[in-house]
Amino acid sequence: MHEIDALIKRLPKCELHIHIEGSLEPELMFALARKNGVRLPFESVEAVRQAYNFRNLQDFLDIYYQGMSVLLTEQDFYDLAFAYLQRAHADNVRHVEMFFDPQGHTARGVAFGTVIGGLHRAIIDAERQFGVQASLIMCFLRHLDEADAEKTLDSALAFRDKIVGVGLDSSEAGNPPSKFKHVFRRAREAGLFLTAHAGEEGPASYVWEALDLLGVRRIDHGNRSLDDEALVGRLGRERMALTVCPLSNLRLHVVQDLKLHPLRRMMDKDLVVTVNSDDPAYFGGYVNDNYRAVAGALSLGRDEIAAIVRNGFHASLMSEAEKQKALADMERVLAESR
Repeated sequence: MHEIDALIKRLPKCELHIHIEGSLEPELMFALARKNGVRLPFESVEAVRQAYNFRNLQDFLDIYYQGMSVLLTEQDFYDLAFAYLQRAHADNVRHVEMFFDPQGHTARGVAFGTVIGGLHRAIIDAERQFGVQASLIMCFLRHLDEADAEKTLDSALAFRDKIVGVGLDSSEAGNPPSKFKHVFRRAREAGLFLTAHAGEEGPASYVWEALDLLGVRRIDHGNRSLDDEALVGRLGRERMALTVCPLSNLRLHVVQDLKLHPLRRMMDKDLVVTVNSDDPAYFGGYVNDNYRAVAGALSLGRDEIAAIVRNGFHASLMSEAEKQKALADMERVLAESR
């Protein structure tokens, strides 16, 4: 495993499934709470970490939204995103497509422009200082209604030059993708890239809905796709990327043991799988941690790790020239590590 760990560290990578609010480390959470006069239901950083004993997705979301309450000013969003991008750089991440949840902020009275302003400024500074390229995908909260999503899209279109796509996240059970088909149609007409969380806690039918009713070009998670052979066949034929999050799946009990994680079965069925961190501050690992954990649990070799990394670049929104440069850099690392 030492050789695999060293390879993971050296390989350039993409991250296609990261919720920027989910990168809020407890230390920054407490610092922002003090600065902004926000009272948290935790006495210390350690107490926050002890609360990260989730039984399911909803347990996590309850604490996730509490943590989000400390984000009030443009500088707060800047500090959040810059800290994550600095950490991503340490993991040799070259390109990030970053989810953010504006409804979680506008509902608290934080202006959409405040959120976008801080995140965008951090992206510019991180590219200049670290060479990490990042873009923003705005997610609709699926536990809210489509009318609220429509209003959020209206706000977002004023910042169209700073947003590359839309996604769908939050509580999956009981909130099928079909609930949001009209707002996704509008987003598609506006030229935005479309993706959606589907098949994490929800059934394989939610993946079908995301494909057929929303018209997504990527599936976030997608674990339950393996329950449906016809769906597996379609995902393979269409080379539809799945943004898999191993440590998240473990911490939220989507799988009970990483040795049971479906990633290897997905690869065996020739699905386009990528590895990502989801909400790393809450789930105990950034990108390299996820690669190392799943490589160890599933006995993935260098060729399988390389295939997953390649998938990330191919599935990204990078330009073709950027993809080819990153892939060439990756092949050079592979050649040097033989």
